Amino acid sequence: MSERQVMVVGGGAAGFFGAIVCAEANPLARVTLYEATAHLLAKVKVSGGGRCNVTHACFEPRELTKRYPRGGRELTGAFSRFQPRDTIAWFEERGVKLKTEEDGRMFPTTDDSQTIIDCLMAAARKAGVIIRTQCGVKTVERPADGAAARSAFRLTLTTGEVVNCERVLLATGGNKSNAGFEVARRFGHTIEEPVPSLFTFHIDDPRLKELAGVSVEDAATAVAGTKLQERGPLLVTHWGLSGPAVLKLSAWGARLLAERDYRFSLRVNWAPMFNAETARAELERARTAEPRKQITTWCPLGVPLRLWERLVIAAGVLPTAPWTTLGNAALRALAAQVTEAEFAVSGKSLFKEEFVTCGGVRLSEVDFKTMESRLVPGLHFAGEMLDVDGVTGGFNFQAAWTTGWHAGRAMAG
Repeated sequence: MSERQVMVVGGGAAGFFGAIVCAEANPLARVTLYEATAHLLAKVKVSGGGRCNVTHACFEPRELTKRYPRGGRELTGAFSRFQPRDTIAWFEERGVKLKTEEDGRMFPTTDDSQTIIDCLMAAARKAGVIIRTQCGVKTVERPADGAAARSAFRLTLTTGEVVNCERVLLATGGNKSNAGFEVARRFGHTIEEPVPSLFTFHIDDPRLKELAGVSVEDAATAVAGTKLQERGPLLVTHWGLSGPAVLKLSAWGARLLAERDYRFSLRVNWAPMFNAETARAELERARTAEPRKQITTWCPLGVPLRLWERLVIAAGVLPTAPWTTLGNAALRALAAQVTEAEFAVSGKSLFKEEFVTCGGVRLSEVDFKTMESRLVPGLHFAGEMLDVDGVTGGFNFQAAWTTGWHAGRAMAG
């Protein structure tokens, strides 16, 4: 191992992990991490409602890559060397146990994101990583003096200081205005335009009014006129619809929906075990079985009653009507409201503070064995700096740990 100066730009999950891995792999390296704000690991803090969704219990690399709308192919090899099983082991070796929930998401057993932050901070201190907050990087250049210039960088900091190093890791996140993208551009890298990836849908529709908090455990969603479709839990919010069935759709459709200015028609099947015809038949059986029962007091298709009442009204049926009064046309209209509902989407909201973007440094310009630039030796990328993003469920953090680990190992030499 040799002495070397390594600079990490960005104090999020990917940058932190890369810095720690580098310092642990090469105790002679002087690793310094720069964070422009006062807040380290900000997304780690708010992830999973403050519990931190560290990773996902998916341990087969090829299966894992199917959760990445962008970057899956490039991550296949990277995951074969560092994947969720390695993430679990890394944290457990440092005293943090993770647990798996029914949907595969993994959290610390404490259900507290501070546990993960404390672990990373302690590991960084132990490894000797120098951390500087409220200190960003304005420019990164290659000095044009001598043979050593081929592998040396000069960084100008926001404090006015100038520092030199052999290796640089850019991990400044996916915000289009971040300094990392400008540095990458100046070195000749192509930046795929960043656009939001995980977001909820704005829908102003009487069927959803005053239903905020109502959830359906299994629903099918699709963007009309496209191949985009998803299935999973769906949540009614004050502004429209959210939950995995929407968030996954927004990830796979990130670029297409941005092109449409987030205005499109959303199809929802609230009971995807039925289609329009089988739902109508089930409603017919209900009419025969419970003719005198008021229609809104019982939903034979498993839709929550508050939502069911709105769908009954939307189908043109009086909510106080008994089942026996429903004609075949009314049953067909009701079956369509449940299985073929259409909603006009008029905008988006970022998913809490856990915003994710697609876009970033073009993947063909990066070596995924080392996360090193194919254009500039010694320059590395990790996390959302890359045009890589996953669906909700811990996949974006896993991409941060994996790319940070590869970059850290490579920078250690």
